Amino acid sequence: MKKAENIIVGISIGDLNGIGSEVVLKTFDDSRMLELCTPVIFANVKVMSFIKKTLELEIPLHGIDQIDQIVPGKVNVLNIWREGVDLNFGANDPIIGKYAIKSFVAATKALKENQIDVLVTAPINKYNIQSEEFKFPGHTDYLDKELEGNALMLMVQDNLRVGLLTDHIPVNDVAEHLTEKLIIQKIETIKQTLIQDFGINKPKIAVLALNPHAGDNGVIGKEDDELVKPVIKKMFEKGTLVFGPFAADGFFGSSQYQKYDAVVATYHDQGLIPFKTLSFGGGVNYTAGLNKIRTSPDHGTAYEIAGKGIADYNSFKEAVYTAIDIYNSRYQYQEMSKNPMKTKEKQL
Repeated sequence: MKKAENIIVGISIGDLNGIGSEVVLKTFDDSRMLELCTPVIFANVKVMSFIKKTLELEIPLHGIDQIDQIVPGKVNVLNIWREGVDLNFGANDPIIGKYAIKSFVAATKALKENQIDVLVTAPINKYNIQSEEFKFPGHTDYLDKELEGNALMLMVQDNLRVGLLTDHIPVNDVAEHLTEKLIIQKIETIKQTLIQDFGINKPKIAVLALNPHAGDNGVIGKEDDELVKPVIKKMFEKGTLVFGPFAADGFFGSSQYQKYDAVVATYHDQGLIPFKTLSFGGGVNYTAGLNKIRTSPDHGTAYEIAGKGIADYNSFKEAVYTAIDIYNSRYQYQEMSKNPMKTKEKQL
């Protein structure tokens, strides 16, 4: 990992019939963003120019055919395909889904090969991306396979961070997926990412209970007493500052979450509903636990407003900021880890 100086931000374009292209272009329509990073959009410059014209944006685009042609200070569009694409804003189209995956797979390859420093993904439609070549529920699962480490969805907005023990699985399957091994792995991943990616030396982590009222001593389910609580106790005794399981219903409303550096939810909606309520459209989805950095906005394709020029781009812009901040934090952490004596000297 090199020192962050105008780092290269790779962008997979997502579903072209959704709002992804709009929020990407609006983000970099602010020329000050180009002082922070060099964007590379994995798409096709003619398609992006058409979308730019449709949305009546003035942002200049720089088309390139190879990644070594990137020009700092410009919004680079790497031509991943040559042919024209028929767009129909708001339509769920499997052909458009194939282009979303072309962009994402090419951007992931560039990330693995260190041709880009971080990856920010625009929203996809999880249904129209499925094919014989791509059989993953979404971005995170593919990245978990392609990159080193164990992927974990961590939602971030300022000091609010919500991680998940299980993510895209049916609610009736959650309990059987919870194991001691999984809980330990996920909590250790969150602990490590808080240290290396957010600069928190001794993070405090809260875990939400699976059942209402944390099971009410076994009256409403035994998983919390028999599985979650003993795992938390074991990890705490070994030095991890992890607490819970807390009854989920009052945890956020009482502002209890503010006492912790991260909150771990047992399943998707338990964590994402309060997160999206509190983050007011400025949240970021960060894939923690991997050897590379990927973020995304916390919204979907929003077909209902696609092509109208009214999409809010704050979440995508925050995803870019977050990727850059994490890159810098990780660089500093690695430098300190390499030179423990120098770090000690600085503290004296």
